[in-house]
Amino acid sequence: MSENGRKKILFDLDDTILDFHTAERHALRAAFDELGIDADEELLRRYSEINAFCWQQLELGRMTREEVLVSRFEKLFREKGIDCDARIAQEHYEGFLENGHFFVPGAPELLEALYPKYDLYLVSNGNTVTQESRLKSAGIGPYFKKIFISEQIGVNKPERAFFEACFSEIPDFHAEDAVIVGDSLTSDIRGGINAGIRTCWFNPAHKPVRDDIKADYIFHALGELPALLETIFA
Repeated sequence: MSENGRKKILFDLDDTILDFHTAERHALRAAFDELGIDADEELLRRYSEINAFCWQQLELGRMTREEVLVSRFEKLFREKGIDCDARIAQEHYEGFLENGHFFVPGAPELLEALYPKYDLYLVSNGNTVTQESRLKSAGIGPYFKKIFISEQIGVNKPERAFFEACFSEIPDFHAEDAVIVGDSLTSDIRGGINAGIRTCWFNPAHKPVRDDIKADYIFHALGELPALLETIFA
């Protein structure tokens, strides 16, 4: 057990604390509008599908971060017959994504409630510049003891090496005193399993469970987490 008795909560950022889905749609609409592309619902939906697939390939080690950022637009434009440079689209999109933020419902209240009781950390697979800009906009950086971004570490979630790098920078770390909280089974929950810490799956959409990636705990609204953590660390 940690000497100070405080447990360690590792939070994912996107779609756990900050609403990435909403931010993505706003940034895409703005970028496509600037590029003269009609951003209808079908185009936005298809981009989200392609983007999710590309990030899963990153998690599996089949694509690099640089490939993900550009190829998602390349695939979309090729499929939809859009004549636009994917790199330019990526630059416009990231520029808009860096500005502003949207919270997952209950996130500010959750951080305020947990901050006095636990040592909070962020573990994100996002890009450094984008995530740091969004965190600054949201004003939530002070809640966290340290922020770990995979681009800086050089390894992505769910790799065990990512978490080992994080643990090495957390004072008095013991796996039994830590839990990871995130919305992604393939990144956060699989990562926690790989790292040997307990896992809490934030599942607001009530997605079906997977037999190959079993979270230790499941909750559906951020307001449920404080009581769940009390149970976990009882």
